[in-house]
Amino acid sequence: MRPRTLVLGDDRLAALSWGEEGAPTWVALHGWLDNAATFSRLAPALVTALGIRLVALDLPGHGHSPHRGARADYPLWGYVPDVLDALDVLDLRATTLVGHSMGAGVATLIAAAAPERVGRLVLIDGLASTTSEPDETVAQLQSALRARRRPPPHNAGRSAGRSAGDGAERSASGGYASIDDAVAARVRGGVTRIDADTARPIVERNLVSCEDGRYHWRTDRRLVQPSLLRWSSAQMLATVAAIRAPVLLLQATGGVLNERPYLGEACRRIDRLERRIVSGGHHLHLERVRVAQVTSEIVRWHQSITGESLS
Repeated sequence: MRPRTLVLGDDRLAALSWGEEGAPTWVALHGWLDNAATFSRLAPALVTALGIRLVALDLPGHGHSPHRGARADYPLWGYVPDVLDALDVLDLRATTLVGHSMGAGVATLIAAAAPERVGRLVLIDGLASTTSEPDETVAQLQSALRARRRPPPHNAGRSAGRSAGDGAERSASGGYASIDDAVAARVRGGVTRIDADTARPIVERNLVSCEDGRYHWRTDRRLVQPSLLRWSSAQMLATVAAIRAPVLLLQATGGVLNERPYLGEACRRIDRLERRIVSGGHHLHLERVRVAQVTSEIVRWHQSITGESLS
């Protein structure tokens, strides 16, 4: 099943769409330095199983969506108005949000702050925002300011920095000779472990072939700069406590949630949460051997809360 390409909100957001336009529409939000193609294996399976349409956004600075303007920043909460604008363009008064990693954090904020727009919430190895303690505030701010004051490397506008890990400087100076080279760089230097087959859809959508005949990252390299501020654990816990929609949390055995110190408390604060531990890595929804399992978990949960037949 091939996706359709969409451009939403006066060319502000790119997206991929699977399924028929008249079907109930779910909206999916990708992780940090990823893009809409992270759902390229899960979306067709959900569309077939549930008869839905799934629209996956490229959040600003990612994939085919434009970068933010000069001096702009990319805090987690900054994506919330973009997603709400996309829901308006898609004429969705309320929808099911599917979020992976950072996208799960964005979806969590929307469900808390605009509960009328979120009927259900599916979170894949992500929940709310990362946090820091109050006594870490100044150190976080200092680190972020230092990163923003450094002179940009050559060809910075075409580099995605840590999206390729130890291949970042090579990308900044000369790009990649092939897509395979870019995939290898992502595998070597990604922040979370990922294999080449899993990384390829994301990498392919994150590349542009330039006049020099080489591939460069589309991603805005400012995305790799440290956040100026992080929410405190108290702010995060208060936010998740405000969620009223039914929530399915799929936690990967090899994912990032295992490292979150307040995960258990956050889960206890969400009234209608169903938490399931699923074998796989952080990108389990894109791993070929895990897609069927992730699909099955989402379908069973959706049918259990909507009262549909499980046959």
